[in-house]
Amino acid sequence: MQIRKCLHTSILVSDLQQAKTFYGDILNLPQSTLRNLNFPGLWYQLGDYQIHIIEDQKFINQNCINPEKWGRNPHLALAVDDLAMVEAKLHNNGYAIQKSFSGRQALFTKDRDGNIIELVQT
Repeated sequence: MQIRKCLHTSILVSDLQQAKTFYGDILNLPQSTLRNLNFPGLWYQLGDYQIHIIEDQKFINQNCINPEKWGRNPHLALAVDDLAMVEAKLHNNGYAIQKSFSGRQALFTKDRDGNIIELVQT
């Protein structure tokens, strides 16, 4: 057996509209309508990689075991062209930000359910 590539990541959220605002409007991820989901959720397409947002209204995120360094928790990393612009947009919309402790051009933020997203300038 040989694993060839990663196909998608699923992220649980408690409020689909709130997630759509964060992932679609704030992060500007391209939403796909190529496939109907048979559950409350959204599908974002980044090249041949997908992010599935799945709503569970009872979801309570308990993944932040290291609140001092968000990068040492489960997270999704995304490449961006202009980190300063992303940081300003997150800040202006009330999202918490933690810069990478490594000194890289990267920061971490959380959606409203506490899912951690790393944004790295490439």
